Amino acid sequence: MAVGHEVKEVKELKTLKHLHLLCTLLFGVAVLLFFGLAYPHHLHYQEQFQLFLFDSAYVWDIIKLPGGVADLLGRFCTQFFLYAWVGAIIIALLLSAIQLLTLRLFIVHSSQFIVHSLYGLSFVPSFLLWLFLLDENALLGGVWTVLLTLLAICGCLLIPKGWGRRIVILVAVPIIYWMVGPNWSGTHYYRYPTVTPYLLYAAWLSAVLLPLMMRLVVRRKQPEGSSAGKHSLTTYLIPLTSFVLVAAVMGTLVWKNANFNAEKVMQYDFMARHQQWNRILATVSAERPNNQIGVTVQNLALAMHGLLADHLFDFNQNGTLGLLPDVQRDAMSPLPTAEAFYQLGMIYVAQRTVFEAQEAILDFQKSGRCYKRLAQTNLIIGSYEVARKYLSALQKTLFYRDWANETLPLLGDEQAIAKHPEYGRLRKFACDKNYYFSDHVTPEMLETLFFSNTDNRLALEYLKAYYMLTGDRENYSKLLLQLQKQ
Repeated sequence: MAVGHEVKEVKELKTLKHLHLLCTLLFGVAVLLFFGLAYPHHLHYQEQFQLFLFDSAYVWDIIKLPGGVADLLGRFCTQFFLYAWVGAIIIALLLSAIQLLTLRLFIVHSSQFIVHSLYGLSFVPSFLLWLFLLDENALLGGVWTVLLTLLAICGCLLIPKGWGRRIVILVAVPIIYWMVGPNWSGTHYYRYPTVTPYLLYAAWLSAVLLPLMMRLVVRRKQPEGSSAGKHSLTTYLIPLTSFVLVAAVMGTLVWKNANFNAEKVMQYDFMARHQQWNRILATVSAERPNNQIGVTVQNLALAMHGLLADHLFDFNQNGTLGLLPDVQRDAMSPLPTAEAFYQLGMIYVAQRTVFEAQEAILDFQKSGRCYKRLAQTNLIIGSYEVARKYLSALQKTLFYRDWANETLPLLGDEQAIAKHPEYGRLRKFACDKNYYFSDHVTPEMLETLFFSNTDNRLALEYLKAYYMLTGDRENYSKLLLQLQKQ
């Protein structure tokens, strides 16, 4: 009978482990679907404000600082956010690993009964990190900090108690400090250096303190009949119920704190970056954006299809600022405007706007997106050595390398540039008179841009729209007469 009871107990423990893994899998799938379906453009946003280089000097500059290893791992993973589903998989794996390591510490410090009763609490650190990552300025290095800390703690606990463990801990502490930083004042956790990421610290503390609290609780006598092998249905329901309760509460917090308005703005920026004009038109036809970036991108897509003047008032407008808004001193809002400058042929203004947007990145990183556009603008205006500098850097990246290798042969090849469907067209449209020191667009600028090359139909669309939005009927009529004479 005793043998049979032990066999049954072992089977039930295996079933409980499978139940735990199922809950972890459900959590991971939820994270994957959230970032893949509901929050993908937050991942694109993260990717475009860093430039990960496969270069020894770049790597050394990061890892030589406290917390450099976590920072490097975070940056390495973030480059994959160019593809949202890959980024979602990475985040899901990281948060699931943190939950499993927290559960491992629960098991080390607690009895089987306590672990099963409070099983859902092992998801708390991961849910807090999920909340942390809702902020577009939260950096993945912070998540790696928690993961590496938990790995170190679990590794030390594998060593038997005694002098051996004490020596390992003594050696490990400075190494962990170098890898993850001081936890409380690391600069690679959040894009704003002056902001304290309390959610990250709460996640780190919960991952460390909850298992220690379990150790205090375990001193309580385990109730009779609660061990595996007795009341098996209850044994399975208790951990499942605790998981459902924590998931319901924390999941609700995640959904309510998600910034879906920012996600929509980032979507318009993403579509403009990849010149998805048809997708933009389909999107704006369904929802009519009313934020500055959305309206700017909407009008650019309409103009690219030659529809702006004819359908201007079918959509929300923001006065003339909905066409080419004045450039703000931040990293994101100037980029869609710079795209419009670029497509119009205002290459110098586009170049300066992109450069200043990159310099406004608050953690002083560079941008793969900005480097690519700066290479293009310098190529168009003939600054080949400057373009080569940007292309040489992009050759050291994973996802921009092929484009850089394809573009390098164009440098100095005037005939190839003239035949290029994008660079040749924009070089012809770029007027001799540049407005390098002004980003406030006036109708006189658009007139000069159009009449210097009347094939620039995009400039014509913007000029017509400018007169319509300002109610300048006189100049609009003059423009139509001039067009009739051509």
